[in-house]
Amino acid sequence: MPIQHPLTLLGGLSPAEFMQRYWQRKPLLVRQAIPDFKPLVSRASLFAMAADSEVESRLVVKPFKVQHGPFARNKLPKLSQNDWTLLVQGVDLHDDKVADLMHQFRFVPDARLDDLMISFATEGGGVGPHFDSYDVFLLQAHGQRKWSIGKQKDLSLVEGVDLKVLANFEPSHEYVLNPGDMLYLPPRYAHDGIAMGECMTYSIGFRSPAQNDLARELLMRLSDETENLDALLYQDPRQVAVDLPGLIPKALQSFAQDALDKALKDPQALARVLGEFLTEPKANVWFENCNGLKLPKQLQLDRRSRMMYDGTHIFLNGESWRASGPDARLMRCLANQRALTKAQIQGASKDAKELLLNWYLSGWLKANET
Repeated sequence: MPIQHPLTLLGGLSPAEFMQRYWQRKPLLVRQAIPDFKPLVSRASLFAMAADSEVESRLVVKPFKVQHGPFARNKLPKLSQNDWTLLVQGVDLHDDKVADLMHQFRFVPDARLDDLMISFATEGGGVGPHFDSYDVFLLQAHGQRKWSIGKQKDLSLVEGVDLKVLANFEPSHEYVLNPGDMLYLPPRYAHDGIAMGECMTYSIGFRSPAQNDLARELLMRLSDETENLDALLYQDPRQVAVDLPGLIPKALQSFAQDALDKALKDPQALARVLGEFLTEPKANVWFENCNGLKLPKQLQLDRRSRMMYDGTHIFLNGESWRASGPDARLMRCLANQRALTKAQIQGASKDAKELLLNWYLSGWLKANET
């Protein structure tokens, strides 16, 4: 993506300008970010997704009572009933057009891009004034929604409701969004969206892991590395009798430190488990094996595949490979462009072609018909 070129999506700003001036700093309202935008998923199709057990969905009915899907169509309120919202998460995993829309935001690293949620609401529907811990682009797809926003300092919550609703919301700005309009909000910027008649809003959200959660996940993954270490038992034949039995022996502390040092002996261990974690597919994602016998002439990543790289590794769907030279450049191109041309595949090494074929047979890649 040319990051210096102005984009209608960003109101005439280039991605570089947007990231420098607005990202994680202040809101941005873009009128007609996508001119003449029409919903990519019909209401009927969205309701069908909400009925699927493999799709994450929630129903919010004021005063903010939450139910979790799946929902058969007759379990949803009538369209004539006001004040209800259907939230369907990860729609990009289930629809190619929605995935293509989300990929327009890849001027932010894939490691941060999370998913696209569709919110369908009837008159007055919404989830109440709240704030998110992550960045979000709110694209109006159908109908109108009024957004009230503010840099809230009082974060106290309403008691006795299922959602985290701000008790004393004090908005500083209000906007009515029409189809194609978009509002960017940085983390912890309070907002309240209320449907003005039937409407659909697309929320492009970003991953923002908490440091303690990330540390816990990486340490768990690193612990798997210890299976290859020698199962040495702590020994202390020179331990003397003590009169302070509650004191942990320094020798045991050194033994524990040595265990961690051995687990991290590979300087790439932390980078490897981080990449595997960041590309781990969502819990509800399943790939079907392909019955093909040879590589297609052109390839593209399946919309559900997550592929990244660092200076040493290639990561795809929670697995990692060491890569260097022309093969690494080819795989990095696949991660960045999410597709490979006929010429690129033909020029690949035997090992690279074999790896691509394995990924294709696993359903991680598919034939590119364009």
